[in-house]
Amino acid sequence: MLKKLISRPATATVISIIIVILGLISLQKLPLETFPNIAPPSVIVSARYPGASAEAVARSVATPLEQAINGVENMIYMTSSSSNDGVLNITVFF
Repeated sequence: MLKKLISRPATATVISIIIVILGLISLQKLPLETFPNIAPPSVIVSARYPGASAEAVARSVATPLEQAINGVENMIYMTSSSSNDGVLNITVFF
């Protein structure tokens, strides 16, 4: 079979086109429920407060930022974490 396709490139091209067309037709017939859930888009806000503890960063930097971010349109939820090296990360999910 392979020798016939190699010696007749037109036949191989026609078979390839038929396979592609059948694939496109079957792709349109797939229900959306078969596709996996996609993670919601997110934005990461980072802040640094050199020399501050995690508690100081949470009080002085995280709280005002979270209050400002809280009213953003189409926001689902947000998470935040601060560490003892003065780094704050807020992840906002849309």
